[in-house]
Amino acid sequence: IKIMAKHQKCKKKKKKNYSKNAALALESNIIGSGIFVSPKGVLENSSSVGLALIVWTLTGVITAISALCYAELGVTIPKSGGDYSYVKDIFGGLAGFLRLWIAVLVIYPTNQAVIALTFANYALQPLFPSCFPPERALGLLAAVCLLLLTWINCFSVRWATRVQDVFTTGKLLALFLIIIMGIVQICQGNFYWLEPEHAFHPLQPYDVGRIALAFLQGSFAYAGWNFLNYVTEELIDPYRNLPRAIFISVPLVTFVYVFANIAYITAMSPQELIASNAVAVTFGEKLLGVMSWIMPISVALSTFGGVNGSLFTSSRLFFAGAREGHLPRLLAMIHVNRCTPIPALLFTCLSTLLMLCTSDIYTLINYVGFINYLFYGVTVAGQIVLRIKEPDIHRPIKVSLAWPVIFLIFWAFLLIFSLYSEPVVCCIGLAIMLSGVPVYLFGIYWENKPENFNSFVAKLTHLGQKLFMVVYPTEGSEDGNEDKDEAG
Repeated sequence: IKIMAKHQKCKKKKKKNYSKNAALALESNIIGSGIFVSPKGVLENSSSVGLALIVWTLTGVITAISALCYAELGVTIPKSGGDYSYVKDIFGGLAGFLRLWIAVLVIYPTNQAVIALTFANYALQPLFPSCFPPERALGLLAAVCLLLLTWINCFSVRWATRVQDVFTTGKLLALFLIIIMGIVQICQGNFYWLEPEHAFHPLQPYDVGRIALAFLQGSFAYAGWNFLNYVTEELIDPYRNLPRAIFISVPLVTFVYVFANIAYITAMSPQELIASNAVAVTFGEKLLGVMSWIMPISVALSTFGGVNGSLFTSSRLFFAGAREGHLPRLLAMIHVNRCTPIPALLFTCLSTLLMLCTSDIYTLINYVGFINYLFYGVTVAGQIVLRIKEPDIHRPIKVSLAWPVIFLIFWAFLLIFSLYSEPVVCCIGLAIMLSGVPVYLFGIYWENKPENFNSFVAKLTHLGQKLFMVVYPTEGSEDGNEDKDEAG
């Protein structure tokens, strides 16, 4: 009875804190490490400055289109879990499980590994001014960052919120400095590589496959645009606030990203940008002189906060999956007193540490970008299928079908040519996704399992509950009844 009373208090507190964290995590997830790491990959694969800027702009436009499609799905199927919930409801349990499977094993661990490695790169670059930091040092510092933030998120939601508040300022400071210095450079006439005759001068022959990879690199910087779809149930008035957040945030982020890349080019030649593993550090060394130390510190603070926001997001997906019976219940449980999803955080931490076995950030970005776009397309296709299957369902937001069609045409181009350019990386992602089929058949589709097996799983769950002091956040209790339950 005492545990259940604490659980009812924990449920109320958890919802309040998640609602507060959502806006902070959304900001950190959209404008995170991508703008400090992706410019090199975009320019290298685009082959010219002008085409790179077009890629950044078009990626923003495609992101806005996909966000509009997700807004309709978000208010038509108002469930937390984002595209996992939409794919499951439209295409069935297997498709939804594969989306969850690949998110748990690939997308979140890889995203967090990239952000942690970016943090390590920018933190160590000032200590190695004439060469790249050692790979072992990068991996070790990234692992320390991940372990520290996992402990903070396990210990206290309030501490995690404070980390988010403090470290978000680093990102804003870095981008503000970059854009202002870029404007100063243009006013002083330093825009050689922005002139049309130079902007489209190819650094290497244009290749359609590499241009597709440039879009994948750029899309990593925009990752996080669909975060509010993961917490739809906790949004106040989602019919109004979800599209409003999209209309404000995506154009603003596109503007910031394009102007940040313009600023980079005013201070560096394309060759210098491609040769740098820490673009913002090189930019600071070129323009800030003795104050150049501000840039690596600001970016390190930003990416540190980015890892924190990503850890928060992953726990919501674990909860949505466990609620539908697609994940072990233990992964959705929260601590009785601290109200933190300790099992989910520890699982995510361990899987991310495995991804840190490689320090090649750009391969990881191609890897996660291909899988992400694969399911973005499946989800948007589901919007069209839902229009056909249930034309009369209530849709508070209804967009023109031209938008999902445009997105799917771009999606097909991106996947086909990405597979052509990086067949090994893409096929590994597809193989991991398809490995979820036997897991689904055994773990979910097969309902009449032997009693011994069910008893073994129950004992493991109880052991985990005792070890981590966690309970499952059941649904259906109204706020008005919580005081009565607690008194009882």
